[in-house]
Order: sequence, then C-alpha cells, then structure tokens
Amino acid sequence: MAISSFAFAGSFQVGLQGQKQTGMGLIGTGFTVGPSSVFFNPGSLVFLEGNLQLSAGISPIFSSVAFRKEAPSVYHAATDNPMGTPFSLYAAGKLNDKLSLGLGVYTPFGSSTVWEDDWAGRYLIQNISLMSVYVQPSLSYKISDKWGFGVGLVYAYGKVELEKAIPVSGQDGTEGQASLEGSTTALGFNAGLSFRPSEKLELGLTYRSTVTMEMEEGDAKFTVPASLEGNFPPENTFNASLPLPGSVNLGASYQITEKFRAGFDFHYVFWSEYDSLNLDFTQNTPALDDSRNPRLLKDNFIIRVGGEYTLSDKLIVRAGAYYDSPAVEDDYYSPETPDAIKIGLTTGLTYRPMEKLDVDLSFLYVLGVERDVTYAPADFGGTYKYNAVIPGIGFSYRF
Repeated sequence: MAISSFAFAGSFQVGLQGQKQTGMGLIGTGFTVGPSSVFFNPGSLVFLEGNLQLSAGISPIFSSVAFRKEAPSVYHAATDNPMGTPFSLYAAGKLNDKLSLGLGVYTPFGSSTVWEDDWAGRYLIQNISLMSVYVQPSLSYKISDKWGFGVGLVYAYGKVELEKAIPVSGQDGTEGQASLEGSTTALGFNAGLSFRPSEKLELGLTYRSTVTMEMEEGDAKFTVPASLEGNFPPENTFNASLPLPGSVNLGASYQITEKFRAGFDFHYVFWSEYDSLNLDFTQNTPALDDSRNPRLLKDNFIIRVGGEYTLSDKLIVRAGAYYDSPAVEDDYYSPETPDAIKIGLTTGLTYRPMEKLDVDLSFLYVLGVERDVTYAPADFGGTYKYNAVIPGIGFSYRF
C-alpha cells in the first residue's frame, strides 16, 4: 500500500546530448557534426575532421504538468518542478587513418516531478527525482572510405528519490509519509554504422542496449503515528529492478545546396521491456508486503527532422521538429509519468568567434497533447497536460 506506483516513461528519456543536434530536432544518427557522435552514432567518429575535438553543453529544463480530475469534479492541480540540468561532455580523436577513440559523459534519462503535498493524487506520488549518468568510451573503425563502424561500452550510474503520502494519520490529522531513495550502477553498450555513398549523402544505423538498474538495499523510510510503527518499520530497505530502455535508430542527411543540409531520424524505443515494477522490502508486515505493480508499457517511436544553413564562416543557423508517440497505456497512467503525444519544436545556432572554437546555442519547446487517462490499480484518473521549455548552451573546440 505504501509503495504502489513508480515508473519511467517517454518523458524521462532525455535526448539533449549536443546543442548542434538539439537545434535540428535532436537528429544525429545520420548527421555528423561533432564529438557528440559518441552518443548519436559512434560509427561516424572516424569521419570527424582534425585530430581531436572537444565539446561540452548544458540544457536547463523548465517543465510543468497540469491535472484536472474527471468530471463532475472541478478539482485541478499543477506541478512545481525544479529546474533540470542535463549535461554532456565529449572528446573524440584519431589514433590513425583507420581508428578513432571517443569518450562521452552524458545524461540520457532523468526528470523531477513535484506535486503539492496535499494534492488529490498524493497516495500515488508527491515528488520524484530520477537521474542517470552514462560514461561511454568508444572505438570507431573505418572499414573503407565510405563505411565506418563503432562501438561504445556504457557504464551507467542511476539514482532515484521518491516521496508519497500513506493513507493513515495521527490525532492531529498529519498523514503518514513514505520515502524511497537508492542508487546503483549497471553496464550496457552503444553500436553504430555510418555509410557515405557520396559526398552529399550520409546514412546511419545504431543500436543502444537496454540498461537494467538492479537496485539493492535502497533506503525505505516511513513516518507514521507511533501506534503504527510496528506495521511500518521506520528504517527499512528495498530491492528493485528498473530498466532504462534501449532503441534502434535510423538516420540520414543530404547536402541539398552548398550551404544547406537537412536530415531525419527514426527511433524505435523498447519501453515494453518495462512491464512491471517489483519492490521487495527487507522487513515485511501485514500492512507492508512486497509490492507487485503492473506497468505494461509499450514500445514507442520518434520521428525527427531538421537541418542547418551556413550563413557565413562565423554563423550557422538550425531548426527542426519531432513527433514522440506515447509509451504508457491509458489505463496505467501514473502522475509520476507525464507521458503523451509530444511535439517538439527546436532552433539553434553556432557562432564561431575564431576558426577552431564554436559557441552553440539551442532552444527546444515540447508540447504534450492533452490526455484523458486513468491509473486503474488505484482508480485515479483525469486529464493531464505537459509542456517544457529547454534552452541550451555549449562549446566545441577542434585541435
């Protein structure tokens, strides 16, 4: 009863791995523009210019979720989410004409959702913070002048913090509180092919493995009236398995004119690997049994388009858009997971104050289409609407 819902969903997948790519609708599988190819397609690292390239960037996320309860109720609520700060650091360089090395440190999954403590869905969630950091060394090999292949080993660190109310209260009316916190590490990989049949056309295909976070002995704390502490041990631990889904990604770009290049990406994401959440508590009581919660997520797809136009030797402008289909079924929608059809509109630019230095700016607006849904296990439903504003800044340097 204390921990009945916990989920990842499409809204927690962060594609902000490079300001140049963000400005073009987050494409990059078949559009090589810098060392962030460590993430987007390690197979294209062998085609980067120069001996060494470095880049760093950050993209503050300002997001909100609005909720309206099912009619005839007129109840409504909204989140007060803190600013998210996904970041990326990349380096890529050539060992010789055939081999290139790359290293990336980036945040592919993460989100923070904060509802008011006394809102109607407080027994499902009050606030949740999810964070993951991937460290990925990569090796890329030039098979021929037209083909490149790369693979990267992912070392992932994940952390979660969650709070929710418990439907018990003391004489003063104060409700019980459950808090979960834990962290863990896991391994995965990223592999990619890059094909350049002509000087104008580039094609890419990548696979990112699912990374399963096996969390052991996370902290589970319960704050309840003294008379109930026997049923809710104040200090407890839990084990859980949380998958961060993999994907297959296809992309292409074409140099339409001397100054204008455009491309697209198609991503198929394996959310269906997360079909349930099982929480095993070290100390069980009649009121606190191990928890088995269906999630039944479905695989989803994302279509991205974008391009860049070179105005001068010092200035490049970019624009793009994407469509992200929902992964959460209508009957298993939790307020932790503001998942919906999401439309993203992006723009960006690169200013080159000197020959080897780029200053990259990006801007992304995400609109989640309004959705009428229910979390059937708790019989809690209503209308949710999600949006986010995400500016970004980064720097790149070529040696």
